[in-house]
Amino acid sequence: MWKLEPTKVAAIQAAPVFLDSTATTEKACRLIASAAAQGARVIALPEVFIPGYPYWSWMMNPLEGSKWFRALYKASILVPGPETNLLARAARDAGAYVVVGVNERSPNSIGTIYNTNLVFGPDGSLLGRHRKLVPTFAEKLTWASGDGSSLRTYETPYGAIGTLACGENTNTLARFTLLSQDERIHIANYIAFPFTENYDMPEAIRIRAGAHAFEGKLYTLVSCSAMSDQIADMLCTTDEQRRMMSGRPNAFSGIFGPDGRLVTDPLIDEEGIVVAEIDPERCIEPKQFQDITGAYNRFDIFDLRVNRRALAPAQFADAAPAERSPQQLEPQPERMRMSEQD
Repeated sequence: MWKLEPTKVAAIQAAPVFLDSTATTEKACRLIASAAAQGARVIALPEVFIPGYPYWSWMMNPLEGSKWFRALYKASILVPGPETNLLARAARDAGAYVVVGVNERSPNSIGTIYNTNLVFGPDGSLLGRHRKLVPTFAEKLTWASGDGSSLRTYETPYGAIGTLACGENTNTLARFTLLSQDERIHIANYIAFPFTENYDMPEAIRIRAGAHAFEGKLYTLVSCSAMSDQIADMLCTTDEQRRMMSGRPNAFSGIFGPDGRLVTDPLIDEEGIVVAEIDPERCIEPKQFQDITGAYNRFDIFDLRVNRRALAPAQFADAAPAERSPQQLEPQPERMRMSEQD
C-alpha cells in the first residue's frame, strides 16, 4: 500500500558568519527554526555553510592564500562535536530532516579538511554524512576527496533523501548511484560564485537541478550560500578582487518538481527561505515514460559498480585489541541506509 506522505520542504539561501563556526552554527539553527515555523519538514542549507567557502583559492596564488587555508582549518569542525550537537538539537526541535554543509576537520590528519554534507533526522540523530567526492578545480587546494561510503540515501516518510555538493551534481554516475537507491528528494547545495563573465552560476545550477529532477522524476532542493560584504571586506585587498567578489548574479536557490520545472519562484542573490509543498505521488506517472533505474534501462547491457568501502590511511592488525580513546568508545549516532549487497 502507498505510504509516502506529502510535506513541506525548504531551501535556505544565506551567507555564513565568515570563518566563525560558532556564530554560523547559531545562525544555521535560527534558520532551521524559521523554516520549521513555516511548516517545512525537510530543510536544506548551503554547501560548506559552516564556516564558509575558500574564495581565496580563486582570487590569490596558493602562497598568498595559505594563511587563509590555515584560518579555515582552525575554524572547521569535528564530526561529532559541539557544533553538530547544536545542529542536532535544532533538527529535533524543528521535527525535521536537515541537510547542512560544513568544513569537516579530519580526526586522522592535521591540516586535512573535507567538504561535507551532514544529514540529521527529526529525532536529532546524525543519520549520515557525505564528503564531496572530488573537489572542483581550485578547491583541490583546500579539500581532500571523499569516498564511496557516503553515496547513500536516507529513508523518510516522504521518500528517500540523497545529497551531493555543488559541482558533483554534474557527476552522472554519482547521481545515478543515488537514483538507484530510490532517491525521491535530492538536496543539491552550492556557494555563491561571482568570478567570471563566462560562467552564469544561477543558470548552471538551474540546468543541473532541473536535469536531475527530470531524469529521476523526483524533487530537487537547491540551497545556495549568499555573498556578503563581510566576506569581501575580509578577503579583498585590490579593486580587481573586489570586482570578482561583487559580480551579480551569483546565487540561486529553489525547488524543482519531477517534471524538471520550478515549483516556486527561486531566490536570486538575496538571503531568504523558499518553501514549497511536495507530493511524492507526483513522481509515479512520469516513471511510465522514463524510469532510468527500472523499466527504461537495460541492465543486461549496462553495469555500474560502486565501491562503498570506507577508505582509511592505514589498516592495523594488533595481536590484542588496542586501547580506544573515550571518543571512540562513545556510541556512534550515524544510521545509514544499507543495500542488500553490503
